[in-house]
Amino acid sequence: MSRSLSAEIRAALDFFLPGQADVALKPLGQGNINDSFLVRLAAGRHLVLQRLYPQVFPDLSAVMANMRLVTTHLGRAAASEPGLVFFRLVAAPDGQDHWIDGSGCCWRLLTYLDHTRTLASLATPTQAEAIGGLLGAFHLLTGDLNPDLLADPLPDFHVTPRYLTRYDAVKGPNHAFRGHRQEAQCREMIEHLRPTATLLEGAKDQLSRRVIHGDPKAANFLFAAGEDRAVSLIDFDTVKPGLVLHDLGDCLRSCCNLQGEHPADPESITFDPEMFQGLMTGYLRRAAHLLAPPDRELLVPAAALISFELGLRFFTDHLEGNHYFKVSRPGENLHRALVQLRLNHSIRSQQAELEHRLAALLA
Repeated sequence: MSRSLSAEIRAALDFFLPGQADVALKPLGQGNINDSFLVRLAAGRHLVLQRLYPQVFPDLSAVMANMRLVTTHLGRAAASEPGLVFFRLVAAPDGQDHWIDGSGCCWRLLTYLDHTRTLASLATPTQAEAIGGLLGAFHLLTGDLNPDLLADPLPDFHVTPRYLTRYDAVKGPNHAFRGHRQEAQCREMIEHLRPTATLLEGAKDQLSRRVIHGDPKAANFLFAAGEDRAVSLIDFDTVKPGLVLHDLGDCLRSCCNLQGEHPADPESITFDPEMFQGLMTGYLRRAAHLLAPPDRELLVPAAALISFELGLRFFTDHLEGNHYFKVSRPGENLHRALVQLRLNHSIRSQQAELEHRLAALLA
């Protein structure tokens, strides 16, 4: 840990926990955007310290206002859901629940949920079913929360045509792909998928709108330690008004990819139908009534679209110099882009089978 980072962390801890001695700290999680640290206090209590970057979230106050609203609401609503627990914001002595440092970064402190574990990728349909059930529970628990009370922390988030416009601007008419085979592959797949970009935007007036999580990937679900029981959903930076299919599409594209988001060979990526059936079994058991007929019709294409969208975002960030998603090595965002674009292909190639399975679950 660098001296400057240590000084920043120390300042954040002093803001939230003034006078605390013997605080131990270590990195937590594998997030692509925020920095998270597990804080261990002298008494043995654990908390989570996080740093958000203004270049990712231009309106940090909106992110915190959304999180404050949703965590407070879930804290009350979850009393009706035995076995579920959600993190809470920890305020400083003056009552403030976040601090902006000199570089414009936002720091916050959260309760830590003990005896839980995360899964970067799933191993069984039982785990997928547990995640589907918890996503359904989240949609039900926030069902009486007016979506219009939430700000949009990332304007145009999940508006795929806007990401395509950004890509076109970055690529430009004469962008040289430097003879890079993988860059050329991404470019060709994006051009092939370009006509699908308006799928959800074109139908949004007929699709179900509510409070969504925005990023319900596998790693944002917590399981009870040693069990295949999903007990919590974390990372509320992207909660916003949105479409149910934004959440379901994103959850499916993440959880049904058995190779995970960082396989050695993107060509190995497949979308697993058994995981799809498991996840949708869990979701429909809890929240089938939330899906209107148009939602059901576009559910499988939505999973393909979100994979395309994320691949487009990774590739654009690669072309721009990796300003948005954190990378640990050259070409990592390019690799991530190929994974998502290959996943899109796998979903589309199995669309008939997946829709047959969904119809059987809905029958």
